[in-house]
Amino acid sequence: MSVRLAVVGNPGSRRVALLAAAAARQGLEPPRVVPWLTVLRGDPVSFEAGSLVRIESPGEDAEVDRLLRGAAVPALHGEITDGAAWFGGFSSSLDTIATAAAGSRLLAQPDDIRTMFDKSACHRVLSAAGIPVPAALPGPVTGWDSLRAALDAAGWRRVFVKSRFGSSASGVLALEFGPHGRLQATTSVELAGNRLFNSLRVRRYHTENDIAAIVDRLAPGGLHVEKWFPKAGIDGHVVDFRVVVLNGQPSHVVARGSKWPMTNLHLGGKRLPLSSIPAGSAFDAGLRTCADVAALFPGTAQMGVDLMVGTGWQRHAIAEVNAFGDLLPGLLFDGRDTYEAQLVAL
Repeated sequence: MSVRLAVVGNPGSRRVALLAAAAARQGLEPPRVVPWLTVLRGDPVSFEAGSLVRIESPGEDAEVDRLLRGAAVPALHGEITDGAAWFGGFSSSLDTIATAAAGSRLLAQPDDIRTMFDKSACHRVLSAAGIPVPAALPGPVTGWDSLRAALDAAGWRRVFVKSRFGSSASGVLALEFGPHGRLQATTSVELAGNRLFNSLRVRRYHTENDIAAIVDRLAPGGLHVEKWFPKAGIDGHVVDFRVVVLNGQPSHVVARGSKWPMTNLHLGGKRLPLSSIPAGSAFDAGLRTCADVAALFPGTAQMGVDLMVGTGWQRHAIAEVNAFGDLLPGLLFDGRDTYEAQLVAL
């Protein structure tokens, strides 16, 4: 049977290249690439009837980012900009793609992608379904003063402050209030005057002025604040797990270890062997929960679920669900990478 595969993505990106390589290994025709720029510039978009349409991440292209934000000029390289504006443009573009793909099969539903990208909305969906998640502040956080007031009312001294529409740890602060008024924020955010930039170097801020400036700069784009979930460790590293779920079943799993609270591999996190997981831990229950998460998004064939196991390895929680969380080059399951496994499953 002939499989017609199309992808909305950035030509030349690693994601598109991996998908094309996976298709070649399965003896399929190369996927037709519809550039994100085509979608965002309003050019006609169409897909062959009956084709399988994969929506890929629009990241890592300055012009795509500018158009998504509706900005007159591009952001500076690595600059953290208004996440709410970006999400608005992204959400509208998903509707454009869905309309164009009316006679095809979308491998991820626009509403699912939107929910996964909105950390507050996703947290509400998971919590309402009984999925274990860290507690979160219920109301909007408009800046540093409102954050401090809300945390004082909740009695929380350690939290994760996240950009509501961010990804890849962009705009994430691991915030700790110590005795005698001491503060510490661990983050990859670089504060440069009144601008914020993503950095590959994790750093710590200790002065309230610096931390307040970062929070106040992030707040207009939306913030999601969760109580700190202390994670288990392996070989002196804090660890969590990226679990790729395909057609409702966990497949590829990577244990991500770090000396920092954030374990993202691009921030210096390292892959750790799954054989290091203690027997009888909550990890297996966590994998079952990842399948439960996927059941909440039945129209989406693949997703990346970030699974945390607590200190002592006896409880677990879901940190996030990622619409584009399957970029794990070299990670094999049954001899296939994440992209090839998806094609075989389909």
